[in-house]
Amino acid sequence: MILNVVIDDQLLELNVPEAFMEQAHDFFAKMDADMDQGWQVDREWIEKPDTMLRAQIAANKLFTALENEDHKLGRLMAGYIVSRIPNVESVELNPAGETRDHRINIEQAATDDAPPSSAEIAHPGIPQGLNKMQAMAQAAKDVSKVFKVGKQYRFSVYNHAKDSWEDSPAIADKAQAEAMREHAFKARFDALCG
Repeated sequence: MILNVVIDDQLLELNVPEAFMEQAHDFFAKMDADMDQGWQVDREWIEKPDTMLRAQIAANKLFTALENEDHKLGRLMAGYIVSRIPNVESVELNPAGETRDHRINIEQAATDDAPPSSAEIAHPGIPQGLNKMQAMAQAAKDVSKVFKVGKQYRFSVYNHAKDSWEDSPAIADKAQAEAMREHAFKARFDALCG
């Protein structure tokens, strides 16, 4: 199977062969057993991560593996996502965001019990279905400007589900922080447009 991964508008097609999935079955089961014990997701301890959050945790590890050119770990994480969410269409990795900011896009089933949209998963609690002008105004409220903390830069994104602001990771370069903020802004705008 091919898992489509998008990073900064760049599409990667990761090949996850069926034979590899069978060989990695025990590894995937061990990952699930570890997550059954609870998991630290950014600054929050989650007692029982659900299937989608587990996929986002794997997506976060996939992003790190791709950054470090760790092909074995990357294939394992891609395989885990495909094995747990068989109807995955693509994974959008957000370099500026946290674990929950990685979007797992699911093929929409033609049934009434279709899974929640990727916007609802990646940005829980946000208003959806806004027109472009409303979405632009709301995204401007939800994603702060870049600000300096010591010698590093950050920006914040409002989490509607938790009714709180979440800071980006510390970024050494202001231009990079602005680029990452722009990416977060676009992701929020797209989610608001629903």
